[in-house]
Amino acid sequence: MNQTILSARIAEAKPLRYTPAGLPAVDLRLEHESEALEAGHPRQVKVEVRAVAFGTDAETLARQAVGSGFRFTGFLAAPRHGRHPVLHIQSFQQDT
Repeated sequence: MNQTILSARIAEAKPLRYTPAGLPAVDLRLEHESEALEAGHPRQVKVEVRAVAFGTDAETLARQAVGSGFRFTGFLAAPRHGRHPVLHIQSFQQDT
């Protein structure tokens, strides 16, 4: 199963665009920071993730302020001409 849940803040949002089929889309850069236990020791975790959303989710996310925090759910996929995974956002909610 390919499912990802990530609490992150929007670090960058490109302008809303439309696919050739007319579907709204937005490309994002998300940043996550936390502390996790690894082998019984605390570890500072920082990660930057490229993400994309389509449809009404794209329209909503395109209106959010940079720095806004959300809990994103989606799946990872490599773009056609790339090797680095992109989070395809399927749902999100304001992070508390």
